[in-house]
Amino acid sequence: MNLAKLFELQRQLDEHIEREHPRQEGEDRLAKKILALYSELGELLNEWRGFKFWSNDQEPRTYKKHICPICHGEGYFSITEEWRYSKCEECDGEGYTHESNPLLEEYVDCLHFILSIGLELGITEIHNLSSDKGADLLFMFMEVNESSIILIQYAIDGNDAYSSIAYIDMFEKFLGLGEMLGFTWEQIEEAYLRKNAVNHERQNNNY
Repeated sequence: MNLAKLFELQRQLDEHIEREHPRQEGEDRLAKKILALYSELGELLNEWRGFKFWSNDQEPRTYKKHICPICHGEGYFSITEEWRYSKCEECDGEGYTHESNPLLEEYVDCLHFILSIGLELGITEIHNLSSDKGADLLFMFMEVNESSIILIQYAIDGNDAYSSIAYIDMFEKFLGLGEMLGFTWEQIEEAYLRKNAVNHERQNNNY
């Protein structure tokens, strides 16, 4: 688990965002980042679906085909009035451009904000971080959320030592959640790298 590498990549992304969206006077970016984490945890929950007792469909969303935006999933174009067809070059006639794992993508969205929160607290690396798994996924989501609430309380009080302890506790619970969702660290790191590149591109395109 190479967290130093991810912290550095996140630092570069955060600096890119800061250049495009400078902090305003009196703005509390830490509070906003923790709120953003809450939002991403909610999106992760929606892809997991295991809490939706009112639905017969509670299976996690782990596979998605992305429809080609050029041919709209057809895989071809009609190029003449005689209905001669031409294969779409964007998707090579497949009708979709790529496949993804929505559950994993939402997990690494959370990871981006967790790393960014750490940087906000002055944390650039963590040694001997281990996962803290629970017995029940539903309660593990709640544990991560509760840890973030404790973190912001310490941060508001200006208690740096306890903020760091709470942050590590939250991170360990988050890693445990990832294991319980079935992700390996290799999958997480690869997905993080992909999304990190997308986030840089978004900033370049006035996102």
